[in-house]
Amino acid sequence: MANERFLVKGGARLSGQVRVSGAKNSVLKLMGAALLAEGTTVLTNCPAIDDVPLMQKVLEGLGCTVEREGDVVRITTPAELSPRADFEAVRQFRASVCVLGPLTARCKKAIVALPGGDAIGSRPLDMHQSGLEQLGARTYINHGCVVAEAEHLTGAHIKLDFPSVGATENILTAAVLADGRTVLDNAAREPEIVDLCDMLVAMGARISGAGSNTITVDGVAELRPTRHEVVGDRIVAGTWAYAAAMTGGDVTVGGISPSHLHLALEKLKNAGAQVETYAAGFRVRMEGRASAVNYQTLPFPGFPTDLQPMAIALASVSEGVSVLTENVFESRFRFVDEMIRLGTDATVDGHHVMIRGKRRLSSAPVWSSDIRAGAGLVLAGLCTEPGDVTEVHDVFHIDRGYPDFVETLTSLGADIERVQ
Repeated sequence: MANERFLVKGGARLSGQVRVSGAKNSVLKLMGAALLAEGTTVLTNCPAIDDVPLMQKVLEGLGCTVEREGDVVRITTPAELSPRADFEAVRQFRASVCVLGPLTARCKKAIVALPGGDAIGSRPLDMHQSGLEQLGARTYINHGCVVAEAEHLTGAHIKLDFPSVGATENILTAAVLADGRTVLDNAAREPEIVDLCDMLVAMGARISGAGSNTITVDGVAELRPTRHEVVGDRIVAGTWAYAAAMTGGDVTVGGISPSHLHLALEKLKNAGAQVETYAAGFRVRMEGRASAVNYQTLPFPGFPTDLQPMAIALASVSEGVSVLTENVFESRFRFVDEMIRLGTDATVDGHHVMIRGKRRLSSAPVWSSDIRAGAGLVLAGLCTEPGDVTEVHDVFHIDRGYPDFVETLTSLGADIERVQ
């Protein structure tokens, strides 16, 4: 609920074990991909986050039947879909634009309200539109909606200006039903892209090169529904890893391939943490205070922009001076203003921020501007003076991306309470 807040007590040391569920940045796109095949697609390992029922509303508005039970989501897609994703369903979260590619491929037309979501900077749809146009669609913005129309989609050689995850996903989900071969250069390489390609292949698509800069798609006439397990959430896993380091803790995280967080874990090693990796998890231990480390966010396999708030929070209590450069979203440093309220010694210069670490932060009321900023503020609240209470407001953002956030932190030894 929008008026809920968290009360976070300082002085905690986190220790224990957690298991992450499926990735927010994957499950919503997989739900959208279910539009490509008539019949019932089943997704397992789905996270209990608020964005999943929001995506359910989008799909139901298009004519699908969606059932959720535990971590299983069943999506039954009819032979005839509505091509219109309305404003009321779409406005609340950015990932809803992922229905643009599937609707263009299945319905020959898509009308998708321009989406809302996090306040981390503008994310225009130029590359989405350009990619669909190169496949033969006509696209335009009309009355607050992006419209794509295509009597016929034909494979093309497409090069992205930037390895955009969203554009890569929409182009892939349109190209799988296009005639001929599509080659996508400078494609996004994120594990969530590989997860989407794995599901599409299971549906009958012909895709090679997932996880590399160049993805090749040979179009097929139709796809079939499938059953697919959602890949583990590397951002949630990384959040718990940085929480362990910030609090001098010892946390083991399961349900995730450590290769999906290679650079983030290397940065923790550089900061002085002991990191052990396993086939499907890792352990992070920090004795004493972390050392300052520099970061720059980049598309995968670079340091994830979604872990930037956690890196800033860790730098705030590290020994020495850290410089963090944000290369992905221009407004992500709004988070720094809230960290300064907690006592962080930070100087912002364009897309760089310099942080002089302190041993402890100080409590204050702070406001979440997006999912990851909210999580970073909670972790910072754990690093205030013992007994100090930090109020984190607008926590509905956190609920959009973190299942059982309060319960997980409590199980690791944090003193955190959700209140009206």
